[in-house]
Amino acid sequence: MLTEKQLKFVENYCLTGNASKAAEMAGYSAKTSKQKGYELKNTLSKEIEETNKKMFQDKIPAAIARAGFLIDNANNEAVSLQAVKLVLEFGGLKPVDKQEISYVENASDEDLKRELEALGYKLQ
Repeated sequence: MLTEKQLKFVENYCLTGNASKAAEMAGYSAKTSKQKGYELKNTLSKEIEETNKKMFQDKIPAAIARAGFLIDNANNEAVSLQAVKLVLEFGGLKPVDKQEISYVENASDEDLKRELEALGYKLQ
């Protein structure tokens, strides 16, 4: 069970990324904050990791909503396209890698014709 100061340290460390500053903000002495922050960061690393994960998870709905807004309302097509890519990636859909289709670029016309005919296309 963490003390109130330790809980404040974890929260402030996750917000600032600065152990010395987080120690001061949690109520530890300014004179010893550098050493205390270092000790607390190491001692409470598991709690820091869990808190960071929770803070990140709490931001996901807002990030998705913001990306959706940018898809619909961005004044710049590049921004809109980037938002679309991010939403698709978060949804588990990855862009097709050029290497996945590169054999088509290197195939001869005859190879492509044979493949199309094998798929049932009649070529003239």
